[in-house]
Amino acid sequence: MKRIMMISMLAVLTAVPSMAQYVGRPHGRPVAPARLSYYDNGYRRHSIVDSYFGFRIGMDVATVNADDRYLDGGSPKTGLNVGFVAGIQMAPATPLYLETGLSYAEKGGKNGAYSYNMNYLEVPLVIKYQHNFDPLTSIQPFLGVYCAAGISGNIKEQDRRLSYSSFSDDAFKRFDGGVRLGCGLQFDHLYAELGYDIGLANVSRDDFNTAHTGCFFANVGVNF
Repeated sequence: MKRIMMISMLAVLTAVPSMAQYVGRPHGRPVAPARLSYYDNGYRRHSIVDSYFGFRIGMDVATVNADDRYLDGGSPKTGLNVGFVAGIQMAPATPLYLETGLSYAEKGGKNGAYSYNMNYLEVPLVIKYQHNFDPLTSIQPFLGVYCAAGISGNIKEQDRRLSYSSFSDDAFKRFDGGVRLGCGLQFDHLYAELGYDIGLANVSRDDFNTAHTGCFFANVGVNF
């Protein structure tokens, strides 16, 4: 009898964590944040604070605008954007989420004589407002900030076929940061977003000139 009781207790203790993740969620399975908020606001209220993780991949269309003609890349350059995000509901039963993450972003710009490649590791911090159309679909405008550290890149001089480091002493600073804004759309676990990074940091190393980055991005991904 004691043996049976011990086995039963062990089975219960093992099952509790698995059962807990389904409490308050429809159809007895984990759902995307859009569905959870809909059930919170529309049908069922509880004290669970929702959280999620996500994967993103997409395209950057970037420029770098500078006073110095040598560093000015006002024509857009395309590159890769890939990374991971994590978000958490700011309070139970509210439509606001705080999201951060880490991504690799290829930025820069070009003009008739030079091409600027500037590759960064970026950390965003944004607040998302989630409006649900139904239990599966939501629109998510967001606003926040980002900071970035340059890890590689080069400046290519087209005429003389020469290449220099983008972050050398006479080129760009490695640190960048600014404002991020945009809007996402989620259907079940699938996610897509459009946004723009407004660079506020002066990335020029010359004390008498300024240079600022700008980047439009379009990403797709999944949320878990």
